[in-house]
Amino acid sequence: MAEQQLKAKVTIDREFKIGDIDKRLYGSFIEHLGRAVYGGIYELNHPDSTEQGFRTDVIELVKELQVPIVRYPGGNMVSAYNWEDGVGPVSERPKKLELAWRVVEPNYIGTNEFADWAKLANTEVMMAVNLGTRGIDAARNLLEYCNHPSGSYWSDLRRSHGYKEPHKFKTWCLGNEMDGPWQVGHKTADEYGRLALETAKAMRLVDPTIELVACGSSNANMPTFPEWEATTLEHTYEEVDYLSLHQYYGNRSGDTANYLAKTLEMDDFIKTVTATCDYIKAKKRSKKTMHLSFDEWNVWFHSNQADQEIEPWSIAPPQLEDVYTFEDALLVGSILMTLVRHADRVKMACMAQLVNVIAPIMTETGGSAWKQTIFYPYMHVSIFGRGTSLKPVISSPKYDSKDFTDVPYLDSAVVWNEEKDELTIFLLNRHLQDALDLTIDVRSFEEYKLKEHIVLENDDLKAVNTVRQEAVKPHSNGDASLDKGTICTHLSKASWNVIRLGK
Repeated sequence: MAEQQLKAKVTIDREFKIGDIDKRLYGSFIEHLGRAVYGGIYELNHPDSTEQGFRTDVIELVKELQVPIVRYPGGNMVSAYNWEDGVGPVSERPKKLELAWRVVEPNYIGTNEFADWAKLANTEVMMAVNLGTRGIDAARNLLEYCNHPSGSYWSDLRRSHGYKEPHKFKTWCLGNEMDGPWQVGHKTADEYGRLALETAKAMRLVDPTIELVACGSSNANMPTFPEWEATTLEHTYEEVDYLSLHQYYGNRSGDTANYLAKTLEMDDFIKTVTATCDYIKAKKRSKKTMHLSFDEWNVWFHSNQADQEIEPWSIAPPQLEDVYTFEDALLVGSILMTLVRHADRVKMACMAQLVNVIAPIMTETGGSAWKQTIFYPYMHVSIFGRGTSLKPVISSPKYDSKDFTDVPYLDSAVVWNEEKDELTIFLLNRHLQDALDLTIDVRSFEEYKLKEHIVLENDDLKAVNTVRQEAVKPHSNGDASLDKGTICTHLSKASWNVIRLGK
């Protein structure tokens, strides 16, 4: 008997609006960790480096991704970081023991240099303050140093360091993962909530135009989740603009079908945090809606064993250097689609991280920069995912896996850029053996024509890219066709697809 063709359908309508997408949904993260800074964005003697030591080959790849905002300087590292160590003449900066990753931090790069790099990379900075070993005083001083024009001690110190104009950093994180026992200066939810509130109040007195992000849970499996969120917001609700979410995914058991379903878990995580925010809003009878910043997400598990073997107290050892597979790229595409479908509440997100450390971009010391498999879905959604998120109505066959039931083989997100008259449909076929026979109803976009069907596919789920060979890269030979308001296409097994329409 002939094998039954798997059929799926998506209905898209311009009236099915989820919300406007904040471009910062496609942000990333640079922490003083591993080779992210030293040997990543910065390599003084590299042939492609600027006078300041920034690698231009890396900057070009960051520009290719169109990264709108980068979180800095951490991460776990920020919880014991004295920002003053990273400003002023480089020759006078102290080398310090960095406790989070047990390395030596030479402080060649600090706040001002990173601001310079961000300008070169066409991105904004999401700054983080230390609420582990420090607090209100250091936070307000750093903000004054960065954002106040002149005429005060800290702003004039910045000017004396060669930065006449203020950096005007808009977005600030109030600490990092303060619920985690691994964090230097770990706090209870009440302790953190009180400190975050008072820090927020002081910072707003220095610069009322900033936006503030409070720490949510370090992941959805924390024993204090979501009580942490509720308690923290009890204190901070009226003084902060965003609550953070962090989550990493892995396929330690080698179960790909289960792995590709993990975004169902992510979807529940976002819904739980949203519901918790809305509970506090109701409890406080507030008119304000809390938005979310998913400011750490990625696949992270490949390098765990190697990281345990690194000798402590070296400078910029190769930590967290996951080499990503084709199946990792599929999950990253699904994660990005999940964020797009929650664009009404998730306004910022950061793929952690950007270069060398669990990253889409890798470098060789003294050599080339290259693209990991996960570079491509990130690039596609960042470039084509600007506009309004539309709700796709999906009819798809489903499967059960070890941890999930009723997993749709078809995953999708839709973005309408009304300004440019472009419609982009992101699609993932989770089926590991069979193609999906797909029809998409786009009758409400009757004047639109098919522009492109990009496909990322590979017969080897474990295929990886290296500096010498790019085994996983997209092509534009997808078979989508458009006739009388209906797109017909076959989505090949285990594939990432981008179908673009426009006038």
